Amino acid sequence: MEMTELATIRKRGNSYLLRVSVGYDTEGRQIEKRMTWTPPPGMSERAADKEAEREAFRFEEKVKKGQVPDGRMKFSNYAEAWFTNYAELQLRPRTVAGYRGLMKRINEELGYLYLDKIRPAHLMDFYQTLNETHKTCKCKCRINLKNAIRKKGMTLEQFASQAGISPVTLTSACQRMNVNRSSAEKIAAKLGMRVERVFADSAFDETLAASTISKYHRLLSSMLHTAVKWQLIPENPCDRVDPPKVRKVKIDYLDAEEAIHLLELLEDEPANYRAAVTILLYTGMRRGELLGLEWPNVNFKTRTVTINKSSLYLADRGIFQDETKNASSDRVIRVPEAAIEAFKEMKVWQAEQKLRLGTAWKESGKIFTALDGAPMHPDTLSSWFRKFIDRSDLPPIHLHSLRHTNATLNIANGIAVTTVAGQLGHVDATTTTKIYAHAIKSAQAAAADMMDELLAPKPKKKKRSTSKRLEKCR
Repeated sequence: MEMTELATIRKRGNSYLLRVSVGYDTEGRQIEKRMTWTPPPGMSERAADKEAEREAFRFEEKVKKGQVPDGRMKFSNYAEAWFTNYAELQLRPRTVAGYRGLMKRINEELGYLYLDKIRPAHLMDFYQTLNETHKTCKCKCRINLKNAIRKKGMTLEQFASQAGISPVTLTSACQRMNVNRSSAEKIAAKLGMRVERVFADSAFDETLAASTISKYHRLLSSMLHTAVKWQLIPENPCDRVDPPKVRKVKIDYLDAEEAIHLLELLEDEPANYRAAVTILLYTGMRRGELLGLEWPNVNFKTRTVTINKSSLYLADRGIFQDETKNASSDRVIRVPEAAIEAFKEMKVWQAEQKLRLGTAWKESGKIFTALDGAPMHPDTLSSWFRKFIDRSDLPPIHLHSLRHTNATLNIANGIAVTTVAGQLGHVDATTTTKIYAHAIKSAQAAAADMMDELLAPKPKKKKRSTSKRLEKCR
């Protein structure tokens, strides 16, 4: 039975299939939107036929107004559309790259499903699969990789850049630490050798951390939320699934004595690395913010630094300049004199490097650069710091721990959380409070002790102790 040129009704058992044609795709196939209507119990067949016609008319009107979701595409196809039309336009490149890294597992489990057929049960099964132990292939280098790279006439940094891997990954491979199969293949390809000749494979039982599974959930939730906004599906199935519980990660930081010792140990280190670590410790900047600094960002008279860009790295883009993490990360901060001295030290270092290299110097305008003046690879600084910590007697911290140390020491010494939040470039003080709750508790305890000392009355004459007076009352 036909309603109009657009809508048709077909009875199937106790229900009715309503179909509305909305044109043809590029291959000439008809595009339809469908819905099934089932009459309530007890309705006669004649009344059901009449009501089905009314439902078909209402359905047709919704289709004309664009109010009917179109989820008849597989999730893998929708995912590519989401990356092209949303993620790559709205999100930061590193965020997009991280999301794409998660898509392989997602498409393996959910990519075949039609978008409008994804249910909470599918998501829960996926998270359970992620949570189960599985075999992971890791590769360990079986040759002297450093020598092989030297024979190519390349530095480790040059080799890493041309191979499309990070310097940290290459350093790990040189030290015969495990790297993933993809990195091993890139290294072997750059050497012009078979991967089996360069690396030995090992299989490990591995489970994903709850925090990693939570990343999958956040990505899926974001993608499906966008599908709701685009009227492709009526609701987000992620809203009906509880994400995995993530334990709060303990942050690593140095106490005051350890921070002083760190500065003492830096005295014998190369000037450029010494200056970088000193500034990170005294300012709490992020690594990318530090490496994004240019000389006009530093005002030596007012002792202020303008932070408005970040230097990042992606394998498919190399080193590139990007905006800071968020709007609040663009800021002007006043820095201690020790940080200003470190900046001055870098001016001297750069002048000496320019004089030494002459025309070979690559002017990038950056304060912190590679030895030839080109922008420094972010992982170069992290890799150096890791080696520095390994040969010291300091706790096993990483470069970002300097930011945590700065915030912790400031809060513990009475600096207002709102001030610390502004210094760090947090969106608001709530973020700072969550991350540095340990420092706030210490500061509160110190404040309580201080009030005891400040308001304790000075005894005018010797009094019996409270315990002795209680004994007399008994």
